[in-house]
Amino acid sequence: MAVHVIHFKYQGRAQWGVLANHCITPIPGDYPTTGDFIRAHSTETLSELTGDLIAEDAVELLSPLTRNQQFLCQGANYRQHMIESGMNPDSKTYNMIFTKAVSCIVAANADIVRPRQVKFLDYEIELGLILRRDITEPVHVTDANLHEFVAGAVIVNDYSARDIQIPQTQFYKGKSFRSFGPVGPYLCLLSAGEIPLLKALNLKLTVNGEVRQQDNTSNLVYGPAETLTELSGMQDLCIGDLLSTGTPAGCALSVPSPAKQKLGALLPEKKKWEIFLKVQSGRRQYLKPGDVVEAHIGTTDGLINLGVQRNRVVMAA
Repeated sequence: MAVHVIHFKYQGRAQWGVLANHCITPIPGDYPTTGDFIRAHSTETLSELTGDLIAEDAVELLSPLTRNQQFLCQGANYRQHMIESGMNPDSKTYNMIFTKAVSCIVAANADIVRPRQVKFLDYEIELGLILRRDITEPVHVTDANLHEFVAGAVIVNDYSARDIQIPQTQFYKGKSFRSFGPVGPYLCLLSAGEIPLLKALNLKLTVNGEVRQQDNTSNLVYGPAETLTELSGMQDLCIGDLLSTGTPAGCALSVPSPAKQKLGALLPEKKKWEIFLKVQSGRRQYLKPGDVVEAHIGTTDGLINLGVQRNRVVMAA
């Protein structure tokens, strides 16, 4: 059965625990990395765990992704988001991959710090997958053997400084400011029979209670099996690493149509980006200090519930 795990600090000590009915059963042992934790436990043993309980609201949340793991991301991976981003989903034939700095990783309830130089701060709810094993050579991952490679799922919000990412064509810089990568609150560990549920998860993001993004993982363009197969052909992956699978439509970013992009390419570089920034400045959807962003991912029946990620936007000192 699916087991919901929480990484937390209690009485000054970082711990892992099994969560049920808003109560935590601490897991004995010290596991300084996500990989260490995954390596040591299975859903079978954790589902039988017993012991003293701690109330969920009595602990300090920590990210279930520790900062010594890789933070890999897919871009433009839902059809409607591709269209929203100015791409033709019928002609895009590549899987967009990038990384975020691990120093951006924070707990699910952390404040998001908007740097002083950033005007266009955007949100991106995403399903994150935590790897079950090391991958050090090319492998062929399929839906049938995906359970051998994926341990579980988390909520990720890929916060992005669009005025840096887009004009500078810098995904890494625009998405890696400190606090731009909240993960959690829960890590849902899945058995082999539950892995197919990864194709049936509902995603919803709200800003101050207003729904901005809503979709289902059945609409992913490049699925986890296909993506892990591709990544294994180019790099090593480690147990506990994170693959964030892309965001649905509904971001604050407004991208010109392909026709307007072609016209813009004829303009001097400075003029082109002046127009882009002027258009973005009229978008009320960009995040402001005081805004509260909530992200939810789970199955309709509640078998998988990745919790509620809630972030308040604050301005950097």
